[in-house]
Amino acid sequence: MSKQFLWVLSWVLLLGWPRGQAIAQGLTLRQAVQTALNNYGTIRAKADYVKAARANVKEVKNEYLPDLNLAAQQVYGTANSTYGPLAPYKTSFVSSSGPVFASQNWNAAFGSLYWTNINWDFFQFGRYKEKALVAERGLDLNQSDLDQEKFEQSVRVSGAYLNLIAAQKLILSQQANLDRAVAFATVVTARAKNGLNPGVDSSLAIAEVSNARIALTNAIEVEQEYANQLAQLMQVRPPDSNNYSLDSAFVSRLPNALNMASTLPLTDHPLLKFFQDRVLVSDQQAKYLRTLNYPTFSLFGVFQDRGTGFDYNYGAQYPNAYTPNYFKGVGFESANYLIGVGVVWDITTPLRVHQQVVEQNFTTEGLREEYGLISQELQAQVILSDTRIRNSLQNYREAPIQVKAASDAYIQKETLYKNGLATIVDVTTAAAILNQAETERDVIDTNVWQALLYKAASTGDFALFFNEF
Repeated sequence: MSKQFLWVLSWVLLLGWPRGQAIAQGLTLRQAVQTALNNYGTIRAKADYVKAARANVKEVKNEYLPDLNLAAQQVYGTANSTYGPLAPYKTSFVSSSGPVFASQNWNAAFGSLYWTNINWDFFQFGRYKEKALVAERGLDLNQSDLDQEKFEQSVRVSGAYLNLIAAQKLILSQQANLDRAVAFATVVTARAKNGLNPGVDSSLAIAEVSNARIALTNAIEVEQEYANQLAQLMQVRPPDSNNYSLDSAFVSRLPNALNMASTLPLTDHPLLKFFQDRVLVSDQQAKYLRTLNYPTFSLFGVFQDRGTGFDYNYGAQYPNAYTPNYFKGVGFESANYLIGVGVVWDITTPLRVHQQVVEQNFTTEGLREEYGLISQELQAQVILSDTRIRNSLQNYREAPIQVKAASDAYIQKETLYKNGLATIVDVTTAAAILNQAETERDVIDTNVWQALLYKAASTGDFALFFNEF
């Protein structure tokens, strides 16, 4: 997970069918990011995990409530009994009770039992409280997992958006290069037909036109690939033409936040918060396990009422003292209640719990080590981001100078060639240098914004980049 984040600007092709419809071709960066946050499957899944964790918190807190059971039963049967011991073993038996007869009889009547019982573990040395805290920490962990996934996806989409802008600008540069090659080939062919230049020059000029067309096709293919990647990140179908109309005007200026320091402490980085919450969950789990060492104090109470169709004097002397009348058997005749306080303590539990706590403590230490590693890597990324910004700014200032010089050199070589003072190789070489300068300029323009995005990703302060739009 950490590697995926720290390599936020590397491309990972995401599998799965797009869930959304194709969006309008006009697309701003803010719209692209928001669309991805709304549609992306992993974000939607983690949002559901947060809801599940929130429900779990409520359920755990309700566990402290007492158990209150209401029950009733109405039966019809005999009431024979016998002397002798009995213990249930892997079976159920009928709880019939009555007088002992010398022989079996089939006298039957209705009977009933109604009862209410309550059981409340009112004191367990903070066990329920610690368990509720574990659930709350789990909710925090799921929420931070969702937050860091949204953060990473925002960075990925922004990087894809900038790459697509660069690809579209490269198409324009390659189209300009093709136009130059065609115009020059037209002049060369005409001069060769009139005998002013060797015929081979026209062949070389035509070859340069073909080379420019191939370069343009390759640039279009790259643009289509980046458009498809952006569509996958937004979980929508790409436009039919594989060509988004992007808001690229901002690339022509420098970001205002290039020299601004992030006001967000690195400890608030979404990824670090996620790893920190993992530590807190594990630590809280250890605290909960320790409470299992102690006994549980319970308050319990029972109230019951019984009815029977057998009279009080039913037995061997009065075997007919019963009635099969339903209403007599299911009525309320004999009530009892019971209240009490109990304590349960398995004295061998500490032996088992001790090793569980030791295991959980080692897990916590391992998670702390991972947190420290991610923190160090992010600190290194912050330093590197400042270096990237300085380098991109330097290249940004040099790019116009390079393009101007290359353009002047091309015009000079073309003019000299038309006057017979230069060879076609001189012209094609100058054209290649100009094309390279223009393509580098297009990439450098977006590299400045990519450097700012890299800084936002490293510091965890996405607003540093996003507020520019």
